[in-house]
Amino acid sequence: MTVTKKIESIEKLISDKKKELKILRTKQTLKKISDYTFKDKNNKPIKFSSLFNNRNELILIFNMGKSCPYCTLWADGFNGLYQHLENRAGFAVVSPDSPKIQTSFANSRGWKFTMVSCQNLDFYKQVGFFNGSDGCWPGIATFIRKKTGNIFHYSKSYFGPGDNYCNMWDINDLLPPLEKDWEPKYQYSSTKP
Repeated sequence: MTVTKKIESIEKLISDKKKELKILRTKQTLKKISDYTFKDKNNKPIKFSSLFNNRNELILIFNMGKSCPYCTLWADGFNGLYQHLENRAGFAVVSPDSPKIQTSFANSRGWKFTMVSCQNLDFYKQVGFFNGSDGCWPGIATFIRKKTGNIFHYSKSYFGPGDNYCNMWDINDLLPPLEKDWEPKYQYSSTKP
């Protein structure tokens, strides 16, 4: 088998596994989630349920905050997809940063999506994004709201180099390898890395 045929075979296998994963997610047991209170950009309380934006589905991004250039890369990508994502479901980004820091940083990046601040580690623990030592893991979780108003955690996935949630990784893989792995930065010069 040629290298090209092997690549095509692996790409098909990955596609098939993604379809299998989608079906498996429908078979998970739903976990009821409390209607937590976060802080909005004005430092006012905002209920978790309001993030659904009158929809029955919510996509929530767990961002580690301004201090993480990787989380910034993912958020920049979601900003470009925001209209499409919000057409399907409620969409918001949660981080432990204060509302003031979030708002300032979001404005500097041109982010349009809703951001909420949460320093309640019980929320991260309940959804599975608490790393056990100093805060939260980055990732994505989806939730559904039943007619009763009850909120359930549907599915989740973690963020990391090579994941499915940032197309930068797959595009990098189409280029020749660098001596040192590429890493995101807050700003880039017009010259090579």
